[in-house]
Amino acid sequence: MKEQKIILSEKDMARTLDRLASEVTERRGDDENLAIIGIQRRGADLAERLKLILDEKLGRKIPLGKLDINLYRDDWTNLSRQPSINCTEIPFDIESASVLLVDDVLFSGRTVRAALEAVLDFGRPRRVELLVLVDRGHRELPIRADYVGKEVVTFEDQHVNVLVKERDDEDKVVIIRS
Repeated sequence: MKEQKIILSEKDMARTLDRLASEVTERRGDDENLAIIGIQRRGADLAERLKLILDEKLGRKIPLGKLDINLYRDDWTNLSRQPSINCTEIPFDIESASVLLVDDVLFSGRTVRAALEAVLDFGRPRRVELLVLVDRGHRELPIRADYVGKEVVTFEDQHVNVLVKERDDEDKVVIIRS
């Protein structure tokens, strides 16, 4: 049986997203070019929640997009199965936008590298900042998040799973050791 430890409960996740939205508001609240792009799948779900909070805090509608990075991954030759391709929707002009890239877990940095490459195929944003719910360390690339919900110390053989109501019928973050 796999050992599992809850590191964020449903209430913790809600509080963390609200705090992250407050941090974004402090740094980028006056930026009329602020836009959010969530990395499929759970990063996109979290981005939708973050957008609703920011819309309320800022008193305006923040543009929201979804990004599938599967075709930009650098581990295609190592995949044991075909990747699940999701949709990419960026319904705003990315040129000169201040993009807030949202993902659930920051680990090696390879997902973020792929996401940056994918974003640049749509144009050149003025800036890209990274917001993650959980930073678990073990970077393989020189990438860091600008906004972090929770930093956790993990071992390489552990997994951090973010569960969201939209996909998993519950909100929580767990560390699993096999």
